[in-house]
Parts: sequence; C-alpha cells; structure tokens
Amino acid sequence: MSGTGIFGTAGRRRVVRLPAAVLVAVLLASCTSGPPNRPGPPGSSSAGPSGGAAGGATGGPSAGPRPLFAEDFTGSGLDSERWVTCYDWNVDGCTNAGNHEQQWYRPEQVRVHDGQAILTAVRRRTTGADGTVYPWASGMLSTGRPSWSGRPRFTFTYGRVEAELMLPGEPNSFPAFWLMPAARRTPPELDVIELIGRDRSARTTAHWTEPNGRATATSRASPARDWSARFHRFTLDWTPDRVTWAIDGEQVFEVTDPAQVPHEPMEVLFTLAMGYPEPVADDVAGAELRIRAVRVWPPPR
Repeated sequence: MSGTGIFGTAGRRRVVRLPAAVLVAVLLASCTSGPPNRPGPPGSSSAGPSGGAAGGATGGPSAGPRPLFAEDFTGSGLDSERWVTCYDWNVDGCTNAGNHEQQWYRPEQVRVHDGQAILTAVRRRTTGADGTVYPWASGMLSTGRPSWSGRPRFTFTYGRVEAELMLPGEPNSFPAFWLMPAARRTPPELDVIELIGRDRSARTTAHWTEPNGRATATSRASPARDWSARFHRFTLDWTPDRVTWAIDGEQVFEVTDPAQVPHEPMEVLFTLAMGYPEPVADDVAGAELRIRAVRVWPPPR
C-alpha cells in the first residue's frame, strides 16, 4: 500500500506513484473498482533509510544481532523521526481509493498507550481532500515518507521483521501488517498478515510482476480464530533466496521462486482500513488494531 498510484489483484495493492506535478490532479480524480488493490490516493484506478535501535530486542534471530529497528512505544506519543500516519500522497489525510475502502486516514486516530500503538477506526463522517465524505476515520502507521517530497523514515533490504498484534474482530474491517518498496512503484509487496472481509483467516501474501508485466500474487490462509482475544506474534524472514512467514513461532508459508522474492528496500506499514470488500454493518461503531514490540533484524550472516 504505498505511493500515488494504480493497483493490483489477489490480496492487496499495486502502486505506481505519480509525478509530483500531477499529484493534486490525482487526489481530485474519481475512484474505480477492483479486488483488494495496492493503495493509491483518491481517484487511483484498480487492478489488488535507516532508523536506530530503540529498546531491547526479544525473540530475534538466534545469533542475537542488534536490531536495525526496535519500537516498544514507551513514550506518550509517536516518534515522528520513525513513523508517519499516512501514505506519501498525504493531503490532510489519505485513503486507498483503489479498494473503495470507507475510511479516511487521520493522524488523531493513532495513539500510544501502555507500550502499544493503537489504530482506531470510528464511524464518523470525514471529508477527504478529494471531496468525498467517508463514513469512517481511521489510523495507519508507516516508516515511509511523510509527504510526496519527503524521505522514508526507515527501509531495509533482507532480514526479519515482526510485531505483536491484537487484530480487530469486526467483519469487513481490513487490518494489515505489510511491506512495500520505497521506490515509486509496486509490485513487489509482502503482506505479513491481513484479515479480509468476514473470513477471519490470517492471510500472508507475496506480490510480484511476471515477465509479461502482469502483477500477480501467491497467498496462504491460516486457520480462522479469534485474533482479537490476545496478542499474536507475526514474523517474516526475508533473504535473497526465500521469504518465510510465521505466526507465534510456527512457520505457515514460504516462497522460494526467485521471481517472487523482492530485492529492494522496503517500508514497514500497519493499516486499519474499513469496508473492504463490503461495507461494515451499521451496528458496528468502531474497531482497533493494537501494535507492540516492532522489530527489524539484519539477515543472518
């Protein structure tokens, strides 16, 4: 989900960021339909740096290297040197128009409390920069750019990324923990975990581009459970020849096809979208995604 752009298929977004000169025009354009797509600003069409360590690492690679990025949310607010609360087409907020999601992301929908970052979606009519009135305001976190002309807060190429999450249980809430390129286009993309629609299966997905230029993906759905009952640890190990996913220390998926393994710097994102693939039921007033113990370690030597 990053960038200003055009979207893909099979579990999430495909992003092709647009030149800064046309950004305002994109934000004012109309939306198009599609399956879960990579994010874009209002009006995008559809089709799916470094940071210092902070705090001690837990549960990392057995060799015990120092983490490249470690966040325990110990303060009273977000560290703005590490996190932004929108995509880089931020104009008083943002959304993923390609998915026809129902939320407008706003920074006040992210708070830090008791060692957690809490993304909160509330049913509140919110007017976006595109003039659309969205029924939900929600929150997101990214280590990407604060604006179109900004620089990413943190990226990495290969290593282990993980976080402990308590996911919302409301049907058609759309929480995701994922990686997207710092470059001005996607695929590739790696979805560490996302819940889609009424299916409470935990989906892990790799997105890539075929030789003919077609964006495609491969995915695995772990058995459904109540992911909102407690925190679970979601881990992705990424090396030059494979990507492996684990939930609470148990491997659930792996790709080894060279075409499916990315080889470029990636940003880390947590998003709480609403109303994908269907509108949220009228009796649902809100949803929360709770995040703690975010870590990125270097790859094994």
